Amino acid sequence: MQYSNVVPGRFVSRPNRFLAQVETADGVQTCHVKNTGRCAELLLPGAPVWLQRFGADAKRKTKFDLIAVQKGALLLNIDSQAPNAAAREFLASGGLGWIPSVLRPEYTWGDSRFDFYLEHGGRRCLAEVKGVTLEEGGHARFPDAPTERGVRHLGELERAAAEGLGATAFFVIQMEGMKDFAPNDVTHPAFGEALRHAAESGVRAEAWECAVTPESLRIVRPVKVRL
Repeated sequence: MQYSNVVPGRFVSRPNRFLAQVETADGVQTCHVKNTGRCAELLLPGAPVWLQRFGADAKRKTKFDLIAVQKGALLLNIDSQAPNAAAREFLASGGLGWIPSVLRPEYTWGDSRFDFYLEHGGRRCLAEVKGVTLEEGGHARFPDAPTERGVRHLGELERAAAEGLGATAFFVIQMEGMKDFAPNDVTHPAFGEALRHAAESGVRAEAWECAVTPESLRIVRPVKVRL
């Protein structure tokens, strides 16, 4: 996926989870933070960041979205909407080794809604996408904050698997060069327990890392999942 009108800046502060102050060549700007996670290890004063600028005619409260941040040598995309967009491009183009005959986003199955419904060779599949922005020493982790919603999604995938559908928890790592991926049991042990239980119950857990530039995010390779 691609961004347009990207400008660099330096992170100043985050008054609340939705807004950030960023210094740019045109002064300090108020930006929308497209990630409600903590990002505490990323959004540090002085950190290089990148913003997407919108025109004056856009019906928005701010003219900028905060989309990427530099952490040492590592460039991370922190746009929480980007993993679904990248996953859709990846799946539609045959990234898993096959091109789906049906690919529907935001699919309702029973009382649940999943990010994607796919069909291939008579097989019906559901996939739930999670964006990963937490890195510790080259190891990718999820979540960076407790997520009861994430636990619920895993239970819904389990129920789908029990009824004979393919079910996948698809972790999109919004950075490159990771050694492996694992649930963050320190921050939210219940999520790790739920992911391991789901995997034992027929849910596939896959993690894929991305090539990241300030202007783009593209899924490129699988990362080993350690449960």
